[in-house]
Amino acid sequence: MKTRIAKFIADSGIASRRGAEQMIADGRVCVNGEIIKTPVHFVDADDEIKIDGTRIEPRHDTRVYAFHKPIDTMTTTRDPDGRKTIYDVLPREYHNLRYVGRLDYKTTGLLLMTNDGLLARKLTHPDSKIPRVYVADVVGTDMSKLDKARRGATIDGIKYRPMKIEILPDKRLRITVIEGKKNEIRIVLKHCGLPVRTLHRTMYGPVSIKNIPVGKIIELDEKTIDALTKYSL
Repeated sequence: MKTRIAKFIADSGIASRRGAEQMIADGRVCVNGEIIKTPVHFVDADDEIKIDGTRIEPRHDTRVYAFHKPIDTMTTTRDPDGRKTIYDVLPREYHNLRYVGRLDYKTTGLLLMTNDGLLARKLTHPDSKIPRVYVADVVGTDMSKLDKARRGATIDGIKYRPMKIEILPDKRLRITVIEGKKNEIRIVLKHCGLPVRTLHRTMYGPVSIKNIPVGKIIELDEKTIDALTKYSL
């Protein structure tokens, strides 16, 4: 079945329909070795479509899962130090999935998994600005320095974007970040004099961990996947 080239590109997750049309107008899209200048061009699965010389494929049966990562597991396929990884916890049928970003060894909670490597890269790119929500139990009760984190902090020459921080009734902190730098919450809260005791991710964009038991994985429905992929356009 043939489809318009701009729709093909949009469906692949590379860009929005409008973004695809701009790529075509800029001469960045080739079909079977020929530069395409108009979005009114039809392609099918047998055609070779390239953007900036890189071949793209249509999104076939993209699947995304929500996994409740346990504590003391590495977000990696194999750890050189022999520590347990998420794939030691996941059933073998899920071992082909890619993780979307990482949670560190001691951090628990929501970790997205997918069979779509391109989508995984897009969802972790800083430009996606996907909100990630965490709950942190911290050492200390002096919350007066949290404005440093709310304004954005520079620590050891690294700039961290402003964090949204709410103090919960039990003195834990609900923290929303949009960047996802390595260990950023632990680093910034320590800088604020409130080192993290435990850290748990509850949401990634529109996806919530809800009542998923620790160590379990569930598949997301199409509506949720569509809401999630809007961040990557």
